[in-house]
Amino acid sequence: MADRLAGKIAIITGGGRGIGAGITQRFVEEGAKVAIVQRNPPAHALLDDRTLYVKADLANSEQIRSAVETVVERLGGLDILVNNAGIMFEKTVDDMTEADWDQMMDINLKAPFLLTKAAMPHLRKRTGASVVNIGSIEGLASNPGHPAYSASKAGIHGFTAAIAIDHGHEGIRCNAIAPGWINSDLSEMYLDSMPDSTRVRKELLAMHPVGRLGEPSDVGNLAVWLASEESAFVTGQVYVIDGGRTKKLPLPIS
Repeated sequence: MADRLAGKIAIITGGGRGIGAGITQRFVEEGAKVAIVQRNPPAHALLDDRTLYVKADLANSEQIRSAVETVVERLGGLDILVNNAGIMFEKTVDDMTEADWDQMMDINLKAPFLLTKAAMPHLRKRTGASVVNIGSIEGLASNPGHPAYSASKAGIHGFTAAIAIDHGHEGIRCNAIAPGWINSDLSEMYLDSMPDSTRVRKELLAMHPVGRLGEPSDVGNLAVWLASEESAFVTGQVYVIDGGRTKKLPLPIS
């Protein structure tokens, strides 16, 4: 076990599946104690003497505040906050209701604000505190039918810069990670649902100059660096991790 996060205490929202699980696993490998904060219990394999599950509905401000206080009480403080949990659905502006829009913003943008607000008094007490927000390449561009999702992730990128500016003098850094396509159980179900999933998979792979799709551990590796003292002079940044996908210009040829 390495020790880049030895002695650190972290909250990871949605840390029990997908990208969040990848971050949780890498943090634990690097010596951190991790509190997984989400609505449903994580897989038992993720829970051991270095991980703690705290139940919270991230659409509920009181449950968010209570979850942060529970983590601090049970683990003895807080050094790192990873705002990872989020939702996504595909609806154009025409199709979307006001309630749809509010739901996306409540989970993807308001919850990170409330979590950061609740965490701030505890982060101030630590040396080398770090907030890591999970944005998206869709905060920089958009897929069809994603106006609310893209808006929420662009908001996360802006929120990241603002936290870095306002709280840098307190020793609190804030950076964002903007993942591209990352393999997960949900992405596999999505691909399998396509009429010609074999062709779709081949074309998706061709979009990535590195020749593969992303893994949760790829995001976890970057999150470890951003949470550690190795990135002590880095704040307010958005790191795209997409295998080069957004740098590849499309051509009208196969």
